[in-house]
Amino acid sequence: MLSKPQNGYASISTVNTNFIKNAYRGFNSLPEKIRSIVSLYAPLDGMNEKGLCAAVLYIEDDAKINQSTDKPDITTTTAIRLLLNKAADVDEAIALLNQYDMHDSLGMMVHFAISDANGKCAAVEYIDNEMIVTQSPVVTNFYLAEGNKQGIDSSQSHTRFETLTDTLNAKPVMEADDIKNALENVSKHHFNDGETTEWSIVYNQAQGTAQYFHRENYDKSYIFSIQ
Repeated sequence: MLSKPQNGYASISTVNTNFIKNAYRGFNSLPEKIRSIVSLYAPLDGMNEKGLCAAVLYIEDDAKINQSTDKPDITTTTAIRLLLNKAADVDEAIALLNQYDMHDSLGMMVHFAISDANGKCAAVEYIDNEMIVTQSPVVTNFYLAEGNKQGIDSSQSHTRFETLTDTLNAKPVMEADDIKNALENVSKHHFNDGETTEWSIVYNQAQGTAQYFHRENYDKSYIFSIQ
């Protein structure tokens, strides 16, 4: 989805309409314009013109995100739209998330991976309905926050985290092909668990472009631009 709001930052984002169909079976019968508007508020990841990148990632845990205070309510996917529209960097993104009570969109435990053009990176997690921020340049599908939840998820997600961390330590500054290769090295087909990596993205935060690789075909890419 390409978005250029009048009172916000332009952005590009990824939407999996299968998730929307699971929640609303009549989605396909809606007019195209309505489907587009609905999809605009269900992004799973994206980047805005300021270079702020945000993604919502699954954690295998039975807990739910269902904060209940006096703050306005927001869902995890709508929160990605909020960040892309309004946050220029990680600090602004965290400040925005702090203003809301968070609720998971499809009954799944998730966390946010957020980075900006200045190189700051963070994972935002919700444990016992409290928002916890952990600074980390690598985020996979397990809890990073210190405490009794730390490390919960599959051993595979830990292996991917360690592989990516080792890669980053060996080469702190990467070109687009280096990042593509790093993502390929931790794609699902290496783990023989019957799952497939849906998509991989290399974001160029300086140029405002996104290079997509569908499923696990890293020989062919699709490039989209915010401009």
